[in-house]
Amino acid sequence: MLTSSGTTATVRYDWLAHYLFDTVAEVQDYATRWLWSYNHERPNMALDGITPKQRLAIMA
Repeated sequence: MLTSSGTTATVRYDWLAHYLFDTVAEVQDYATRWLWSYNHERPNMALDGITPKQRLAIMA
């Protein structure tokens, strides 16, 4: 559901710049959890304050 170049900045500033990871597996695990949260819990102002998951449900 991530679709914009602004999302790259969100990833970079929300967590990538704040954590040091020891393994690729740690990065993958964190990214998976962050992506779920981004799509299901984080309101998106470009979507009028709803989550991407909510937007997808509306469009279905």
